[in-house]
Amino acid sequence: MTVDDRFDQGFQETLRGRPLAARSEIITGPVSDWATDFSHAEPEWAADPYAIQDELRQRCPIAHTERFGGGWLPTRYEDVAAIAYDTDRFSSRAIIVSNVRPPREIAPVGGVPPISSDPPFHHDARKLLLPAFTKTAVAKQERATRAFCHSLIDALEGQQVIDAARDYAQHIPMRVIADMLGFPPEDGSLFREFVENALESVNAPPDERVDRMEKLFEYLYAQIRDHVDDPRDDLTTYLINAELYGEKLAPAHVAGTMALLLIAGIDTTWSAIGASLWHLAKTPADRERLVAEPALLPTAMEELLRAYAPVTMARLVKEDMHWNGVDMKADDWILLSFPAANRDPAQFDRADEVVIDREVNRHAAFGLGIHRCVGSHLARMELRVALEVWLERFPAFSLEDPSAVTWAASQVRGPRTLPLRIG
Repeated sequence: MTVDDRFDQGFQETLRGRPLAARSEIITGPVSDWATDFSHAEPEWAADPYAIQDELRQRCPIAHTERFGGGWLPTRYEDVAAIAYDTDRFSSRAIIVSNVRPPREIAPVGGVPPISSDPPFHHDARKLLLPAFTKTAVAKQERATRAFCHSLIDALEGQQVIDAARDYAQHIPMRVIADMLGFPPEDGSLFREFVENALESVNAPPDERVDRMEKLFEYLYAQIRDHVDDPRDDLTTYLINAELYGEKLAPAHVAGTMALLLIAGIDTTWSAIGASLWHLAKTPADRERLVAEPALLPTAMEELLRAYAPVTMARLVKEDMHWNGVDMKADDWILLSFPAANRDPAQFDRADEVVIDREVNRHAAFGLGIHRCVGSHLARMELRVALEVWLERFPAFSLEDPSAVTWAASQVRGPRTLPLRIG
């Protein structure tokens, strides 16, 4: 079988191999009680989840819902950490809470390895990616990233009001990830569609959700075929040629890892850049201090990551059990809120405040446990460069209309519209 045949067959298997598990439901609408009926897909959660999480942490630290077929929301750092590290009782085979549960048979690999992988497979799948995301490898991309940020602002100069999410933040990780994977940079609008389909359509009917994911994998397999025909020095060619246990990676593994890098690599950083600019726009003292003390930015950046951590991951309960006072059922969702953990006053002093010179800051914005973000060095570089360039070019800015800011209603939370007045 040729390489091309192998990926053609893999594509067909991907499209056929998406059976839906039981307990798939569509439940939307107002929340009656966040302790017993939570939903991260509702607009009030997107607008401000922190007050909800703080109230739950005091009243009901592990909230429950019957939506999405049943799930749990721990809000204390210690509970989030305990679940993140407990791979014996919680599976990562599905990381996005939705009305679709993938079958248990896909473990330990999962659909988007290594983030969907369980031990022992996870360790080896993750190890394959590490060389591309070391500090040294990431440093080589900083110059091009900085130049691209300047080019974005060149195109915006002269405008009094700029949508910093739409016209700046989203484009930076799109370009960086496209360059890493060897994808056409002009496909940015497609990347945004893929992100929204994967993360913001969790209440879509199961068949429609699967159809949307098929569009993503059709695109990825087209890129794979192009790289098979025309190999080059990028991450896609690396994955095509990579071996695990003495064999080439399965086509579904290659495409799944590419999907992970494309979706997670874009939305998380897009959201972190946007949330940081939103905070600085509404907090003049912090903005003015960073303009006056640019050396403080790396420290401030970690605090912004803590306070506005964009990512909430999911796990699935492996078997029925009594855990920390609640009765969990097999295949219940666990919404693993790193943002809630980062605002736990038992873990952080002045947890609800943004302290940009906070020195001790062991936040969980990049996750905890074996699935801690493999691309954390890349995300930090993109966030730092994006903020450095913006503050250099636009040292004075404010929210044009606070009510016009909108946030993604998904497990990756960040501004989707962010109109800023320059000057």
